[in-house]
Amino acid sequence: LKEGEFMPFIQFDGGQMTKEQKMELAKRLTDVSHEVLGIPIEAFSVLIRENSMDNIATGGQLLSEKHKK
Repeated sequence: LKEGEFMPFIQFDGGQMTKEQKMELAKRLTDVSHEVLGIPIEAFSVLIRENSMDNIATGGQLLSEKHKK
């Protein structure tokens, strides 16, 4: 990176994924960001966080409860 350029950080929150899915997601997120921004691929960091439906709520109700119905 040149002086004044930033090191981009990509954060993805989603459900449970396999290692293979996470690898592909990280690659694709990095590739498309590189294409759009023109920043070297090596500069990107990707954080993938997996969440269970017990940890996410919409409309005040846990997703795990909504999906029981």
